[in-house]
Amino acid sequence: MVTSPTEVATRRTTVRQLAQTGASNRQIATQLGISKDTVARDLSQLGDPRAPLAQRLAHQATQAETAVSQACAAVQAVAEARPAHTLTDEETARRWCGALRAAADQLAEQADAFADYYPCATG
Repeated sequence: MVTSPTEVATRRTTVRQLAQTGASNRQIATQLGISKDTVARDLSQLGDPRAPLAQRLAHQATQAETAVSQACAAVQAVAEARPAHTLTDEETARRWCGALRAAADQLAEQADAFADYYPCATG
């Protein structure tokens, strides 16, 4: 069964709300009809609201560090693959170009948000 991103986001919000009430992972899983592992995974993605603030902030920083490192590695891999210099059909070329532009737009959006929040780090 494939779960849409919207359904996952809704479920995670519900899991977080139930966790904040003090419900155990088992209770949350039973109530939502999902596994305890799914509850644990959702809470780890969100930062368990039952954890102290410092721990949640550290978790969020670790996730951001990992995501930025992965994005940089992906950009390097694309640069090394040189897709613009690869012989391919027009449909594939259009798809690659569109995907790269969309990814570049999302990265630029994140960089702009970062610059707005941390102006001293980008000057």
